[in-house]
Amino acid sequence: MALKQSALIIGRQPLVEALQSGKAIDKILLQKNTTGDVIQLIRSLSREYNVPIQLVPVEKLNGLTRANHQGVIAIAALVQYLDLQQVIDHVVSDGIVPLFLMLDGVTDVRNIGAIARTAVCCGAQAIIIPDKGVGALNEEAMKSSAGALEKIHICRVSSLLKAVDTLHLNGIAVFTSEMRADKNVFELEFINPCCVIMGDEGRGVQPHLAKSADAFFKIPMAAKFDSLNVSVATGMILYEAMKQRM
Repeated sequence: MALKQSALIIGRQPLVEALQSGKAIDKILLQKNTTGDVIQLIRSLSREYNVPIQLVPVEKLNGLTRANHQGVIAIAALVQYLDLQQVIDHVVSDGIVPLFLMLDGVTDVRNIGAIARTAVCCGAQAIIIPDKGVGALNEEAMKSSAGALEKIHICRVSSLLKAVDTLHLNGIAVFTSEMRADKNVFELEFINPCCVIMGDEGRGVQPHLAKSADAFFKIPMAAKFDSLNVSVATGMILYEAMKQRM
């Protein structure tokens, strides 16, 4: 899908100004082997504001714009990314019991949009995503979400494992699905503060991340079939959470 020029931040100084102003940015495309003081500043700011950098050949940049890009193009985000701790503080201060989602390796943007839609409908307050390895929250994701991505807190983190640590420090339990788990999804206590990790349909949640979970559960099925679509599974889980909380 072609990117609109309005979604691009082209050139070194415009990008520095965008980063320093706190503008939401999905990612930075940086020409391979590009150097200079401003490039070092961009790298530093990208770390500070948790914006991923992707090294690309100059042909990639030339394909996006005919303007003088100076080896740098950034893609502006359609949603505002928020700090996880600040979101937790905000939710708790409003007297709401946290119900969060964490997406690990979910790359299909239509699934992400559908997940956001269900999350809003079922009362979840936040979706936690990694800065790499997840589908972009682009126009297709926004369309699939029917506007839900603008109605839920989106927290982008550099490490999902560190995000789990933050959740634990705030008394938020972490659950993840496992086909061989002893507990069924309806046996978990969703009335307490919790976050559910949803993994890629093929490989599931990464083992090192799954190990950090407080409880494993399975979604019982009548037929012997290996996998549910991730957005459908999320809907089943969040509906159970909403039912317990009503």
